Amino acid sequence: MRKVRRLGTLMILSLCGLVLGACDSAGQRDSAASAAATGFERLLSSDDAEGLCGALAPETRAALEESEKADCEKAIAAQDIPLGGEIRATDVYGRQARVVLASDTLFLSRFADGWKVVAAGCVPRPGRPYQCTLQGG
Repeated sequence: MRKVRRLGTLMILSLCGLVLGACDSAGQRDSAASAAATGFERLLSSDDAEGLCGALAPETRAALEESEKADCEKAIAAQDIPLGGEIRATDVYGRQARVVLASDTLFLSRFADGWKVVAAGCVPRPGRPYQCTLQGG
């Protein structure tokens, strides 16, 4: 009987640890996504085309180069992406994130090397998907 109780207690403690660990990692994901958005905004304000291209998700970068028929550094310079200002909210769903800024919304995805921007210059449209200046395919 003691073995059964001990096993039950260990299982409960293990589950509690998993739940608490998931909460911590959700907070860490929020912080990491917010930091990536802040970094993107910093690059945008400094006109760092190479840095901006490095902050884009691979599909977004490829779609940009294809649509502009130019390499990313030239193509990103031709985009009219607004500066977003301060972060108002960050929502993370697994490997996807939405970061709402004062005057922009960024969508990000988590890759092996960190959070990358999937779409930028996005404005909400009631009852419809966001309209974005820059987005992947």
